[in-house]
Amino acid sequence: MLKGRIHSLETFGTVDGPGIRFVLFMQGCLLKCQYCHNPDTWSLTDGKEMTLEEVLAEIEPYLNYYRTSGGGLTVSGGEATLQAPFVTELFREVKKRWNLHTTLDTNGYNEGPKIIELLDVTDLVMLDLKHIDNEKHIKLTGKPNERMLNMAKWLSKEGRSMWIRYVLVPGLTDDEQDLLDLGRFIGELNAVEKFEILPYHQMGIYKWQELGWSYPLEGVPSPTEAEVQRAYELIEEGKKQTLSAIS
Repeated sequence: MLKGRIHSLETFGTVDGPGIRFVLFMQGCLLKCQYCHNPDTWSLTDGKEMTLEEVLAEIEPYLNYYRTSGGGLTVSGGEATLQAPFVTELFREVKKRWNLHTTLDTNGYNEGPKIIELLDVTDLVMLDLKHIDNEKHIKLTGKPNERMLNMAKWLSKEGRSMWIRYVLVPGLTDDEQDLLDLGRFIGELNAVEKFEILPYHQMGIYKWQELGWSYPLEGVPSPTEAEVQRAYELIEEGKKQTLSAIS
């Protein structure tokens, strides 16, 4: 019997895709982002095993909310694609039973062709790009960014609906040249329906402390509204530069 290793679930999500959503957080992640607010999702062996039917039973009581709001099911993590067979069957089943909209929240480390069956039952991909500069990406996450950028390019080439999200951390992901370069990269993509900056926050520090780990961004403040707006402007300028070069 197919089972998934689950970290947690949320029945009334409003920030993980369109409408009101059931959000399933899968256990396990290969990245070690310094700003992660859920480091307890990293372990591949923690969490709770659940069958498809057990997850579906959690979703069913709230179907009316999801349907009337234009919402659906979002699977996040951790990194959802590490358990691609389970998530694929879950998406397939919610479509078959209830015709629910499906969203995959991913860091892109598993590239598109490797998870094609999952993507074929996914209505929207929310791609969390961590850093456009490879060396800084390695420092931030422990992994290079080649796979993530390839994932974005593949989704674009295949015409898959995509939202891109980016965490803005003062002194870490807010360099002007990096933001321009990120904008230039996004400008090359065809399928980006929405781009969103997520301001860094410190709400996950206590989880690092509970795990007995030192928090790598101790003392780093959240960005101001002006800093967030400036980042949007730089990224938009980078996009315009790409579009001008293409035309």
